[in-house]
Amino acid sequence: MLTRRWLRPDVLIPLLAVVVRLLPGPREIDDAFITFRYARNFLSGHGLVFNPGEPVFGITTPLFVGALILLALLTGGAEAPFSWLALGLSSAADAGTCWLLLRIGEMLGSRTAGTLAALVWAVSPMSVTFAIGGMETSLFVLLLAATLYFHLKRQPVRSAWSAGLSLVTRPDGILIALPVALDRLREWVRQRPPAERSAQRPIVEAMAFLAPVVVWSILATGAYGSPIPHSVVAKAAAYHLPREAALVRLLQHISTPFIEHEVLGLGWIAVGLVLYPALFGLGVAAALRRRRESWPIFAFPLLYLAAYAIANPLIFRWYLAPPLPFYFVGIFLGVDRLARDLRWPALSWIFGAAAFVLTLHAWTLVPDHGPRRPAPDMAFIRLEMVYGEAGRSLAPRLAPGDVVAAGDIGVLGFVTDARILDLVGLVSPSSAAYYPLPDAAYVINFAASSDLIADEQPDYVVLLEVYGRRTLLVDPRFLADYELIETLPTDLYGSEGMLIYHRLDS
Repeated sequence: MLTRRWLRPDVLIPLLAVVVRLLPGPREIDDAFITFRYARNFLSGHGLVFNPGEPVFGITTPLFVGALILLALLTGGAEAPFSWLALGLSSAADAGTCWLLLRIGEMLGSRTAGTLAALVWAVSPMSVTFAIGGMETSLFVLLLAATLYFHLKRQPVRSAWSAGLSLVTRPDGILIALPVALDRLREWVRQRPPAERSAQRPIVEAMAFLAPVVVWSILATGAYGSPIPHSVVAKAAAYHLPREAALVRLLQHISTPFIEHEVLGLGWIAVGLVLYPALFGLGVAAALRRRRESWPIFAFPLLYLAAYAIANPLIFRWYLAPPLPFYFVGIFLGVDRLARDLRWPALSWIFGAAAFVLTLHAWTLVPDHGPRRPAPDMAFIRLEMVYGEAGRSLAPRLAPGDVVAAGDIGVLGFVTDARILDLVGLVSPSSAAYYPLPDAAYVINFAASSDLIADEQPDYVVLLEVYGRRTLLVDPRFLADYELIETLPTDLYGSEGMLIYHRLDS
């Protein structure tokens, strides 16, 4: 009886999710250190800010930073191990998501599809990389899955509350709230007779959704003047992209959900672009015949991809993760439907085993940098390592009040604890006015503004060479005012080193 109790997918798969995240240990992404610094400053009495005295909310995840602050209060305050706290929180969240995927599959008539979706999500690099990377992605995906689970379970107040929490975790949580709200409206309108419809239930659901949103809006407006994170505006201005860049990246993503191109070659992208949407469509049709109210589960990935394709932001890797588990559910439902039509039940498990093996292939047993523990190949932290080296080199030189300008501010700001001039503008609103630059200024998708440095006159400038190749490094004003004091070797993004400059009269 004990064996049967524990050797079940709804126990083993969430446990697997925790183990494969604790195994690599933290491999933090630069943006995670921005969140960590916000939490550390709050716990140090400076308020929820990046630079003390500068009330700017430059991250997009108030709920996640709030959770880190609460955990840190129990584990050391401002000196808490934020990397491990984030990893523990994300591991628990991903375990919860796996359990919810199992339940969603069951409610849609295919425990097999739910099991396979949960199993692949447990080990997917798109899931693990950002859990060990210190990002809010795992918590966000858990809240998305909870919203859909409670919607299917006909617990609309809990669904609405989960949707509200997802919106306070990331602004794109609105993309789950919209289809769920539309389906609830559809059900309310279809109630018969119309005279007996009660407005009480929709009001209660709306209040459940709005409660966390309103609380954050009031706090943020009082502290920062607006509940909208400044980073949303800054990223739109600073990065230089072709008009179709996001669409191309997203199409590549839906063509290779199991990272299969690393085994089967880039030619697989053309195959996957037809195969997986077809299986997803077949799965959607099967699910809707069983549960009409399940359509928001499958609308969410489509809305998400459409919104990002239209907005055309720079697609950071963690932007690709949220729709993926629900895409998995649709694909595996489609395979299961095909297996039933062909009367070949083993097809689902053969396909699932192939997806699992292909996904595992995107891991490495001994990474070539960072901690030498098994990790996904995409858990790439060379940028963070070179900024960490720059920060440790720079810290002893800094005098109180010195300002350091940089294009990537997470690791550098956390290591040095210096006042940072953010050249992208996430935490420095004044930077946004200097972008976009002329097309000729860009080598890659970001270039440091010469006018920004000339006007602000920071004491130090730290940047990848490629960021300044056509701007700062050929600007007579900069070359006259600053001296190069150190070059750290790196070829990231085609750079010829990480450069550290010091202002001559400071």
